[in-house]
Amino acid sequence: MPKIKGRTIYKGIAEGQALVTSMGISFFGGVDPDSGVIVERGHELEGQSVAGKILVFPTGKGSTVGSYTLYRMKHNGVAPAAIVNAECETITAVGCIIAEIPCVDLVDLSQISNGSHISIDGAQAVIELEES
Repeated sequence: MPKIKGRTIYKGIAEGQALVTSMGISFFGGVDPDSGVIVERGHELEGQSVAGKILVFPTGKGSTVGSYTLYRMKHNGVAPAAIVNAECETITAVGCIIAEIPCVDLVDLSQISNGSHISIDGAQAVIELEES
């Protein structure tokens, strides 16, 4: 399996289907914390659920309340299984830490295809891509 090395934001192990976007994500106002569905108008992933997915996006954006939105999503069972960023900013990092969501950044996102099966080892900051 091809591997990508990144930087650990929060440890943990997860695997699942990659949900990839080239757009930033605002968890506060951009994602419904009760359903896990992207509700931001005009977003590439509008209408899609992040629940249980390996959510791959360049960086977060928006209000610091986004950290608590990620925590609420985890509490509601609709959080992503893991998050992969090109650059994880503090809102997403704090959200992953308090919600215990594996998170890795400093990753070349162009290597990850939407819908592909990947696994994350957050402690080692390694992403394994399933060969197709």
